[in-house]
Amino acid sequence: MCALGGLAGAVFALPFRGVKGWKYESYWFVYALAGLVVFPLCLGLATTKDLFGVIGGAAPKTLLQCAGFGALWGVGGLTWGLMIRYLGIGLGLAIGCGLCSAAGTLIPPVATGHAADLVKDGAAVMTLASVVVSLAGIVLVGFAGKLKEGELDEEAKKKAVAEFDFKKGMTVAVFSGIASAGMNFGLQSGGELEAASLNLGTSASWAGMPVLVVVLWGGFAVNAAWCLWQNAKNGSFCDYVSRGAANWTFAALAGVIWAMQFACQKIGEPAMGEMRYISFAVVMGSCVLFSSLLGVFLGEWKGTGAKTRAALVAGLAVLAASIGIAVVAKGL
Repeated sequence: MCALGGLAGAVFALPFRGVKGWKYESYWFVYALAGLVVFPLCLGLATTKDLFGVIGGAAPKTLLQCAGFGALWGVGGLTWGLMIRYLGIGLGLAIGCGLCSAAGTLIPPVATGHAADLVKDGAAVMTLASVVVSLAGIVLVGFAGKLKEGELDEEAKKKAVAEFDFKKGMTVAVFSGIASAGMNFGLQSGGELEAASLNLGTSASWAGMPVLVVVLWGGFAVNAAWCLWQNAKNGSFCDYVSRGAANWTFAALAGVIWAMQFACQKIGEPAMGEMRYISFAVVMGSCVLFSSLLGVFLGEWKGTGAKTRAALVAGLAVLAASIGIAVVAKGL
């Protein structure tokens, strides 16, 4: 299920290609409204016993933690689209998701004083190894991207990725990847909400939906504020009534597909038992792998030399191995 979430994360940006004539902030607002509010709320209402009762009965500290970490993700998420603009889907998501995976997996136990849990037994050590291997894969994919920049002329680079800029893209990717790890911090902070949901009779597979709803509220607040400010600054409010339903549909579809990656994570976590904290790493690792393959399919690496392609293939192989190690760790 977590791997399916990674696939959703890899392809969510494709519908944006159908948006025509809108400013970035306009289609990003529609994406955020659909993916961070409407879809998770509908999913939560359909699967959770008394969704608003669960949320309303939680301690304010829990809600603030979940929403606050969601807001931190929101800051990183704002630049996610810029990262794709500058690096392309394949390279951009590979680097961004990889850094997000490492930070989201390693920082929570360290910040909560449970760093020793990372090496407490064989399964924990294997999980830590999967993160290290994933970082090695990211380095290889990033190296391939740097080689690509040096090999292709400007016309070839722009043909594959219209605004390709490796330096800007890497800067955005590092910031976005680390800040976006706030998503996992928030998803792992809602134990009280999950327990309350279970006590009311919600099945274990769906008990995490209230957590997702609250975390994404925090993310939406940041995204909406920025988008509406940009609308006012750029005079782009008219976008919402121009070009009709097509742009709304494509932007909203991107939001729904994006939200599915973390819905899949919360659905899959109960089956992972004590190893549930690696669910985020599996989602992100799968997203890196699928997005890199998608980049190849979309021609983002067309015209590169043998050395560049070899680095890319090696990076993909290492990333695939990191997912395999995580799966093995779950079975220990």
